Amino acid sequence: MPVGLLVTCLNDALFPDTGRAVVTLLRRLGVEVDFPAAQTCCGQPMVNTGYLDEAVPLLRRHLEAFAGYEAVVVPSGSCAGSVRHQHRLVAERSGDPGLVRAVEQAPPVYELSEYLVDVLGAVDVGAYFPHRVTYHPTCHSLRMLGVGDRPTRLLEAVRGLRLVELPAAAECCGFGGTFAVKNSETSIAMGADKARHVRESGAEVLVAGDNSCLTHIGGLLSRQRSGVRVMHLAEVLASTEPVIEEPPREADRGSAGSAALATGGAR
Repeated sequence: MPVGLLVTCLNDALFPDTGRAVVTLLRRLGVEVDFPAAQTCCGQPMVNTGYLDEAVPLLRRHLEAFAGYEAVVVPSGSCAGSVRHQHRLVAERSGDPGLVRAVEQAPPVYELSEYLVDVLGAVDVGAYFPHRVTYHPTCHSLRMLGVGDRPTRLLEAVRGLRLVELPAAAECCGFGGTFAVKNSETSIAMGADKARHVRESGAEVLVAGDNSCLTHIGGLLSRQRSGVRVMHLAEVLASTEPVIEEPPREADRGSAGSAALATGGAR
């Protein structure tokens, strides 16, 4: 039975390479993965701003889209946390006992690093990424899901990767979805602190499990001309060593030349 990929609306619209990386990674590990085209937003923006009733149609659509899968894998601590902890609140608020039962019977939802480490038992996923990397533990993955050291264990097992400590790593980057809009000055100040810590780490690449946070921090790092790239954890774990083709042997060159002469020369 395949697992369903909840790619998230942010990744679907702005960061499709993250979704592709998850599929590449899981298939490499022998997992059958499917992308249900009926999926839309998990409803987190509505819930976080107090519009629980407006999230009900999205909840119903999510349950229909992912019915029948063995599990749901999400490359986002934020959206995984929303499905695991907020969907039941939305269902109970609706007053529909059937919707509450549907939430209770839905397939288990895992943030990507949880699925790799806890379900597959994989830490070394066969990745190769020869760069100096630091990791930002996003708020929802750190506090709501409690993913702990799973992401850093995965990164430490990547060949060629040097993982360096991020100062004040547990501090929020300041994005917070609608928080960044409603409290922009505070959000920017928090993001500036995080960007400064990233630069202090000396890393070439900042990695996180949520592209929302990477967008916020990455924008600040770009404006500061820091030279630091940002990448989703899935993209690093999906990376492999490039295949270097061997030059043709002398015998092969001779065969190729004879074939070209026989056909009137190469064009």
